[in-house]
Formats: sequence, C-alpha cells, structure tokens
Amino acid sequence: MSEMQATYLKDYLPPAYRVTHTELTFDLSPSATRVKARLHVERHPDREPDDAETSLPLELAGEQVKLISIAVDGRTLEAGEFEVGDDKLIVSTVPERFLLDTEVEIDPDANTALEGLYRSNGMFCTQCEPEGFRRITFYPDRPDVMATFSTTLIGDRDSLPVLLSNGNPVEQGELPNGRHFVTWEDPHPKPSYLFALVAGSLEKVEDHHTTTSGHEVLLQIWVEAENLDKTEHAMASLKRSMEWDEETYGREYDLDRFMIVAVNDFNMGAMENKGLNIFNSAAVLTHPQTANDATFQRVESIVAHEYFHNWSGNRVTCRDWFQLSLKEGFTVFRDQTFSADANSAPVKRIEDVSFFRTAQFAEDAGPTAHPIRPDHYIEISNFYTLTIYEKGAEVVRMLRHLLGWEDFRRGSDLYFERFDGQAVTIEDFVTCMAEVSGLDLDQFMRWYSQAGTPEIDAHGEYDYATGNYHLRLSQRTPATPGQTEKLPLHIPVRLGLVGTKSGHDLTLTLNGDNGPEKLGKDGVLHLRQAEQTFVFTDVEEAPVPSLLRGFSAPVKLRYPYSREELAFLLTHDSDGFNRWDAGQRLTLLALDDLIAAHRNGVEKVMDSRLIEAYRSLLNEPGDDKAVLAEMLTLPSEAYIAEQQPVVDVDAIHAAREFVRQSLAWQLRDDFLAVYRDNLSDEPYAPTPEQIAQRRLKNVALAYLMSIENDEAVSLTQHQLEQSANMTDVRAALTLLAHSDRTDLAEPALKAFGEKWAHDPLVMDQWFTIQVTRPQADVLERVRFLMGHPLFSMKNPNKVRALIGAFAQNRINFHRLDGEGYKLLADVVIELNRLNPEIAARIITPLTRWQRFDEQRQALMKAELERIRAEKLSPNVFEMVERALADA
Repeated sequence: MSEMQATYLKDYLPPAYRVTHTELTFDLSPSATRVKARLHVERHPDREPDDAETSLPLELAGEQVKLISIAVDGRTLEAGEFEVGDDKLIVSTVPERFLLDTEVEIDPDANTALEGLYRSNGMFCTQCEPEGFRRITFYPDRPDVMATFSTTLIGDRDSLPVLLSNGNPVEQGELPNGRHFVTWEDPHPKPSYLFALVAGSLEKVEDHHTTTSGHEVLLQIWVEAENLDKTEHAMASLKRSMEWDEETYGREYDLDRFMIVAVNDFNMGAMENKGLNIFNSAAVLTHPQTANDATFQRVESIVAHEYFHNWSGNRVTCRDWFQLSLKEGFTVFRDQTFSADANSAPVKRIEDVSFFRTAQFAEDAGPTAHPIRPDHYIEISNFYTLTIYEKGAEVVRMLRHLLGWEDFRRGSDLYFERFDGQAVTIEDFVTCMAEVSGLDLDQFMRWYSQAGTPEIDAHGEYDYATGNYHLRLSQRTPATPGQTEKLPLHIPVRLGLVGTKSGHDLTLTLNGDNGPEKLGKDGVLHLRQAEQTFVFTDVEEAPVPSLLRGFSAPVKLRYPYSREELAFLLTHDSDGFNRWDAGQRLTLLALDDLIAAHRNGVEKVMDSRLIEAYRSLLNEPGDDKAVLAEMLTLPSEAYIAEQQPVVDVDAIHAAREFVRQSLAWQLRDDFLAVYRDNLSDEPYAPTPEQIAQRRLKNVALAYLMSIENDEAVSLTQHQLEQSANMTDVRAALTLLAHSDRTDLAEPALKAFGEKWAHDPLVMDQWFTIQVTRPQADVLERVRFLMGHPLFSMKNPNKVRALIGAFAQNRINFHRLDGEGYKLLADVVIELNRLNPEIAARIITPLTRWQRFDEQRQALMKAELERIRAEKLSPNVFEMVERALADA
C-alpha cells in the first residue's frame, strides 16, 4: 500500500477549526452549477498550536471543484493568502472566529462516480457519505464537524419544479427568467455527510404520523410520475417504523416533515440524510406485478433502517470513519429486530444468519479481512463492508444477550441522552451499556479490534450416576492479515439441553462459583477463557445439547453431533433457528460424502437418513410454513464452499444437484402435495402468512422441476402464465430459464423481456435470471446482454444485476478457461474510470483466489495483476493490493 497514503486511527486529532453554521446557495445548471458557501467558523477548543506553530492554518477538503472567489470576514483574499491543491484549500492565517465565503463551480453531468452532486435521469441529487461533500464545495468534510444548515436552491421552474433539501422549508418564491427558489433550514447540527439536495420533475404521495407526544409529522415520498402507484408499501413501512421506534426505543422524530426520494442511479441502497432520505429506486418501489415478496421485505427493512438512523447515526453520529459500525452495526441490529417483530422471527434470523455465514465468514477468511473497527484505510468507501454492518450488528446483538433486554434498553437510552448532538466513539456506546448493567465489558471490546471468525469447539458428557452434564467449550480465532496473535473473547453462548427420552427442554441449573444458578430452560453462558467447563446439575435424563441458540454469537461452532442426534434436534429442538441449523448440518454431512465421491470418481449414494428427515418435515409440516420452507432449502453452493478446505467448484455443484434431484425423486408425491396444498386464489398481499405460503409452494415446485418431468414442467408453465404477482411469475420463469428445456425457456424469456422493457427494475430481474443459469453458455449470454440497449455500465443497479449476479454463478464464473475471471476484470477496469466505488465492490470474487485449486488460483491472480497494471483509483488499488499481498 506504499504508493497511496493510508489514514490511521492512532493519528486522530480534532479539527483545527469547526463550523457552527453553514449557509449554502446552489444555482443549478447541468454542467456549470455555482455553489456559494458562507461558513461560520471558530477555533476548535481542543486544538491549540504546538510548539512549532504560531497559528493553525484553515484546511478544507475539496475535489473536482473550481474556485471562483474566496473571502474572510467580507475581505477578498489575494493569491498569496491561500493555496488550492487537487484535494484541498488551505488558508494560511485566519482569526479565531470568522466568516468564510467561497464560490465554486462544479459539473454534475460529468460526475459518473455518483458522489457529491450529480444528475440521474435529468434530476439533480447528492450522495455525500462518506466523503462526497468535498465534491460540492470546500469544507471540513469529516463527521466530527457538525453544523446547522441553511440551503437555498435556485433552478428552472419548468425543468426543476421540485427543490428539496434537509430540514423544513422556510421561504420560496419566483425569480426572473422562469426561475424559482426554495430555502430550507435544518436546526439540528449535522456533519456534511448527511447533507442532501434533490431537484427535478417529481410527484409526491403524502401521509401523516402523530408521535406519542402529539407532534404531527408530514410524510412525503417523491418519485417520477409513472411510479406513483409503487409507493404504498414504502409509506406503510415508514409509518410502522416510526411507531416501532417510539414503542421499542422511545425515540420520536424531530422535524416537521420526513421525505424519501427514489433515484435510479445510486451507488448504495439508500442514504439517511437528515429529513431527506435518498433511496435507490430498487429499495423503495414495489407493486405486486413488478416486485416479488423478497423485494417487499427488503424495502420494509431498508425504509426502517434509514429512518432508525435519525437517532442511531444522525442525532448521535461517528467521531471519525473508523467508528462507522457505531451507527451501522447498531442500526442494522435495530432494523433486523423490527423486521423480526413484523414478520416471522425465526425465519428472519435464519435468513440473516444464512447470508452472514456465507458472505461475512468468507470476508473474514480472505485477504480483505479487517476488524469491525479497522486501524487504517486508504479509501474509506472500501470499509462499507459486511464486517462493519452485519458483524457489527451481531456484536450489538451479543450485548443484548449479555445484558438482557431491559438493561440494553436502559443503556441505549443513556447513550442517546448523553451524546445527543455529538460525534462519538464505539467506547462511548459500550461504556453506557457497562454503566447501566454493572458488567465489565473491557474484554468484550476485543470484538471491535480483532478480525476473523472465532471458532468454538464443544464437547459434552452426561454422568448417569450423578445426573451432571459437563460441557467443555474452547475458543480460538485464526490468524488474519496483520493479526497473527488473538486473545480470548467474551462470547455469549445461549443453549438448552433437550432430553433424549422426553424430547423436551430440561431445566438448567449451573454449578457456578457462588453456588447453583437457575437458568430456566434456555440460558446464556459467558465464555471468557480459552477453555472453560460448565457443569449442569440435576439433569434428569441424558440430553442432546442445543448450542448457540438463535446464533447468539458470530462464531463457527464444532460439536461432534452424530447424524441421529441432528435428526433428533431437527424434530425436537424448541429453538426454531437451531432446528433449521440441525437440518443444515445433517445435509452438509451428506454433501461431504458426495463431494468426496465425486472427487474420487466413485458412485454417489444418497444418505437415506436425510431422505427420511425431509419426509418427516413434509408430512408433519406444523403451523409455521415460513420455517418449513427454510428447512427444506438446501445450503447454497457458496455456503458449502465455506465448509471446504479447498473449494472444488465442480464437485460441490455436482453433489448439491445430486441431493436436490434425489430428494425430488424419492419425495415427489410429498412435494406435489405441498405445492397443491399451498395454491391460493386470494388477492396478493405482502403479509407474513401469504409470503410463507408462496415461499413454501415455490420451494416445492423447484424440487419438482429439478427432475424436469412433464408434470413439473406443466405446473411451472401454468404458474408463469396464470399468476398475477411477480413472486410466482419470477419463480416459474427462473425454473424454466434454468432448465434444459430451451424450447420453453427462450420463448418465456423473450415474452417477459418484451412485456417489461419499459420498467428498469423488472428488467434487472430479467438480466439476473439469465446470467445465473447453470448451463455452460451463460458467459456468452452475459457478453450479449452487456450490449443490450437497457444495460448501462454507468448504472450501478444494472452492473449488479448482470455482472454481479454472474460472478455469483459459481459453476460458470469459475470456468477452468478463466474467461469468467477475464470478463469481470475487464468490467472492473472500465468501472475504475467511471465509478471507482462500484468497481471496488464488484472485484470481491477475484480477491478470494486463495480458497481455490491451483489452476484457478493462477488464473485469478493473473487477472488481479492485469488490473494492478492500470492507473487505479484508491478504491480499486487498495482492494487489489490487499488481495495480492500474500501472493
């Protein structure tokens, strides 16, 4: 990393100057927008000149902005009094308190990076997190500079009838030459990364929310006119989020209006700018005919996430970007628990953990592994990662397990009240939790500084003579880049003991240092040492341990379960998550046998115990169809790969297909019965009950289509032709497109593409369906679709839908000729020039080269070397250098 300068946490200093109030005026023009900024500046009380300095210069960040004028306290500065570089403006001498006036010119049309102010479909919009505001004007663009803002927007009345910014509108009027203006005031101090501006031709839907204390809030969702009918679910989700945050955390909204704007070109899912959330259109627009159930649930989650940031991120924000998980980890945890309350809690946990164990564990095991709070970075955009967000959320969840809900709520209340309006650190958050609970959380803080996935080895023994059960737990964390030595962590291990005779949870009495401790039937153990033994007394029968219930810690658990014990837990465990996990473990054992058989060229034999376990599930489905659907879903190829010491792409694919087809042949009548039992002619609604029913039905249909008999094909065609909702249509189209029946697949894809060519989000689904097919011609299909009129390399959604989806098609991306790697490298090189942030995100599959066989390793490294030979942005440079560091 020597070629580019890294930023280190240890070097943090408060800014020399802070801004107390910011006044902005935008004269909007597509290629020559003028921005006037008046900053009310004062010396930061915590920064004084050191012995080598007589005064501190004013240093402001600025990129791709053209300075027109600069003045201090009304006096225009002369050339020798300031210096403008590629990324900063320095004024050598300033008073301790002063007004700084600048005027700059920027070019929104040329901004393909989509950071700062840019245009999307003729609409002006902004993305300032983490460091985009410096592309708008010269500013101390860091999160610990918090100011109130006054923003005036000036634009053409006809082309820009709507002018939006943070806060509340305080003045508006007409100007000469068909122009108009609106002034917005945001009374809450905020860092520049939370600034937002939107100007364009938009329509709105409105609603209202009355807070617990009686404050009336106007709710608005702004979209292009043709999307007005796709906002109902987002508005309902927003209202539920506001009610939930008041009931669960006691947090009310603090402005007179809350606005959401849908934008087609956006690097992220959405952004929590104060009072004016800007959303990727894919994260806000839904309609039964255009969005499937997963999208409805995703929109609900993202709307909640961005709204919850109003407190966990906006009112209390990060001191510096090393503390990013302070707001993101906490808020992901909050949106996960909201979604769990709104839908099926076990299924939400299964979905979150399934994704986490596949994607975040892979990040922890690769060359880009980093702690939740990194100690350095070259490009902060590269740390918007699963570790920061998802692992950060798991660490917050562990705090709730350790404290219990009541103390956790008291700790969050203290945190919000103590630090309201401030930029703080992770220590500040954890200290509040320690203070209210009396727990010593010093060891727990290691979760934030140590990278990697901890591993727990467990062993249990039941003493029939004494009725005692001994559970030995040992922990270790493997070495990661830059961290070879790891210290023991404070890990909450939630567990139950399931009696082998009764099939019920047994009462837990822990033999503690201060005598017996009653834990009920579901307890939490505090694992703090490298190895600990826990003794449970008065255990009335031999148990099977149900460990890490609810995935109480983000660790890998090893326990020598027999296949019979796993089948027992699959049937009897009271914890919905652990029932599912037992099924996954049982399936993985069968897959391990089949992978070895494929590798050794011997005949594959299906484990009959797995077939019987699935038969039992299908014939005794119980009441929770959502959980059943998850339990019937096989582990993904990506997750299976994470369990293997060396990823054998072909063997994994072949083994999983063998299991899928074997289950389908053996249980065909059972799957058919489940499919028919869950057909419904009810009008579509994204309710938990209907979503579960559709999910279970489509899981059954996928098994039936895996053997492609005439009956399954007929059912799939009928569902495609007759269904009125996108969930069932997309499921059926995917099954046909992924089958070997090209005589049916191609006409279906053609008809779907022609029907929905007018809808960009639906066409993204069309792209993804085609490039995730298992057939060997997919690479040629990708190249063909890259030339499609509706594909654009400048649109992040299109890149993710086509190139990103193809890179997850493991059997085709990892072709032995390396052409899949070459295509991705070509795209990264092009995106490096257009949008470095998206280029750095999409390169990830190549950075995992060390997990594969020698032939694929060599091919992936060659493409990384080819990328490295280009003139790279900091975003891509950092990713490539870290990936090749040990090559």
